Amino acid sequence: MQVHGEITKFRADIGFGVITGEDGRKYRFAKSELVNTDADLIGNAVDFMVVANRPTEIIVLDGTPWTVFGRA
Repeated sequence: MQVHGEITKFRADIGFGVITGEDGRKYRFAKSELVNTDADLIGNAVDFMVVANRPTEIIVLDGTPWTVFGRA
């Protein structure tokens, strides 16, 4: 299932954060699931797949298409 949401929490020291999805659910994620990274993750919109109730293939939607997909 494809979901859109926003990163609401992220702790760089442990590499984990929380995404609040448009569906109202909160998803815990690991930084390793990010397709592209951004120094400031909190507040960024994201698109991601949900597999077995876990987010995967998280794409940070920040900036132009080139900055979003150029870093992947």
